[in-house]
Amino acid sequence: MNGPLSLVTIIAALVLAVWFLLRAALDRAPSRFDLIITLVLSVLVAVLVVVAIIGLFDGTRPSETATFIGYLITTIAFAPVAFYLARLEPTRWGNLILGVACLVLPVLVLRLQQIASVTGVA
Repeated sequence: MNGPLSLVTIIAALVLAVWFLLRAALDRAPSRFDLIITLVLSVLVAVLVVVAIIGLFDGTRPSETATFIGYLITTIAFAPVAFYLARLEPTRWGNLILGVACLVLPVLVLRLQQIASVTGVA
């Protein structure tokens, strides 16, 4: 997996998590800006997943390929699902949903890196 891209994704998700959780603590509903930056994070995650998928075809596969693919599917779906749920909840809980999703994304990315680092025989 791409180290710098993963790092940027993790940092962006953590910064947004702080932002969303602060807004939830201040009893603010998700604004249009909040939803737009969630979509930008989704695009960043999608780029990371595409790079990981391309990496599957370069000859070095993780020993747990099925688990890796499952994590890829979960990772790419997580931010859009959070966006959808936040749109359904136009109260501070919408920002809480976005904040928790942004806290989970770095864990998913780190787990993808962990699985990708253990390579098996192709």
